[in-house]
Amino acid sequence: MVAARVRRALPLYLAVAPFVLSLLFPFYWMVVTSLKQNSELYDLQAIPFWFRVGPTLAHYSYLFQRTAFATWLGNTAVVAVLSTAIAVVISVLAAYALARLRFRGGETLGAMIFAVYLVPTTLLFIPLAQVVRALNLGDTRWALIVTYPTFLVPFATWLLMSYFRTIPRELEESAMIDGCSHLGALLRVVLPTAIPGVLTATLFAFTLSWNEFIYAVTFVSSTAQKTLGPGVVTELIRGDVYYWGELMAGAVLGSVPIAIAYALLLDYYISGLTAGALK
Repeated sequence: MVAARVRRALPLYLAVAPFVLSLLFPFYWMVVTSLKQNSELYDLQAIPFWFRVGPTLAHYSYLFQRTAFATWLGNTAVVAVLSTAIAVVISVLAAYALARLRFRGGETLGAMIFAVYLVPTTLLFIPLAQVVRALNLGDTRWALIVTYPTFLVPFATWLLMSYFRTIPRELEESAMIDGCSHLGALLRVVLPTAIPGVLTATLFAFTLSWNEFIYAVTFVSSTAQKTLGPGVVTELIRGDVYYWGELMAGAVLGSVPIAIAYALLLDYYISGLTAGALK
């Protein structure tokens, strides 16, 4: 029986295998490169996909001992967590209002929110720079915490609007008959039912804020306030000299928190993307 099941599933696994390998290969390349010694990294006769000599952790040691990598990592975590929390709270309220409340221009407003998300960040950082300067937040982490929701809120709102529309109105109507307001129904009935959708929006928002580069390199310049992306790039690329081992080590360490988040929330993530809230 097990053998028959394996034979039935084998064609599916063989069809998916090339896509899985193509997705995992960049991470594999980063790990191998980050563990190679410098003499092997710049040796044209070396094997590019494996080690000719023993692996080393010197590049990782360099990051923590000779750069402010730990500070950049902490700044990135603080900015990503706070900006994601702010964006998700605003998005939940906005998405619920647009999905449930009837008012003139609601559909148009929903489409405009999604259109705002499509505006490139290269066009927005110039006016946002004026906002940052007016608030006297230049060269601080708060400049990023304030500006990141400008692209997180439209995306999360659009995602949650679709999810809230799958929740039966009867649940809220029953809560309001028992004395709940719209806000009370949202907090007591809708949100517990919409946990997969909210977690999916949170995960997307956290990923976008963790990986954001343009705003971070524009609004923050001091080493102590930099986040991971600008810090690694500006400190480890000096003119035409690339510290490939350290760059790849930083990329590996920077991708680990995102990988852990997706691994822990994978079931909710899939449910939020593919399933409705009907139970």
